[in-house]
Amino acid sequence: MIFYTADLHLGYFPILHDTARPFTGVPEMDEALISNWNARVGADDSVYIVGDFSYNGGEAPTQYLSRHLHLIRGNHDTGLNHAERLLDYCDSVTDFLEIDDGGTHILLCHYPILHEKGGYMIHGHIHNQRNHAYEILKTLPRVLNAGVDINFYRPVPLDELVENNRKYYSEEYPELFPVPPRPDRSAPGLMPRKPDFRPLPQRH
Repeated sequence: MIFYTADLHLGYFPILHDTARPFTGVPEMDEALISNWNARVGADDSVYIVGDFSYNGGEAPTQYLSRHLHLIRGNHDTGLNHAERLLDYCDSVTDFLEIDDGGTHILLCHYPILHEKGGYMIHGHIHNQRNHAYEILKTLPRVLNAGVDINFYRPVPLDELVENNRKYYSEEYPELFPVPPRPDRSAPGLMPRKPDFRPLPQRH
């Protein structure tokens, strides 16, 4: 089975405030995300991580990784030290990818791309913020947010991703998708506004 996820931000303290995640700290968040992942994803499943798996400027997060992963890099995945080690765990590391999930064509990029034709465009990056991007994306049902903050902190298959996005953008379920505070740009440990973009790692 194919699963999708994005914006886990493992090990990244500022995300707790910016998305109002229901965890007391990074250790509890990481433990919950990993536990939810392991409860859903089997040894023969594939997971497409649509960016921001951990945080920029850290070591390649190999302690979290298993096999059959495809990382589509986000702005928090491009400045990792020893990024080539990701290729020991990931089947692919790209900035953009197109796949077929059954009979459905999928575009994958961390940043939302306007898409109205057949298939789906799957992205991350905007989390659960209610900003101008949200207002645009709610009008594009073929553009799906794979971020954990609207997918109940777990990887999801395509049908579940479609349904979670429908509920999120319908605004009929405020108890499931609470509105987060505005991001605190003064929070300690916050990534600089200009991220560190390095070339894709290469297999040797």
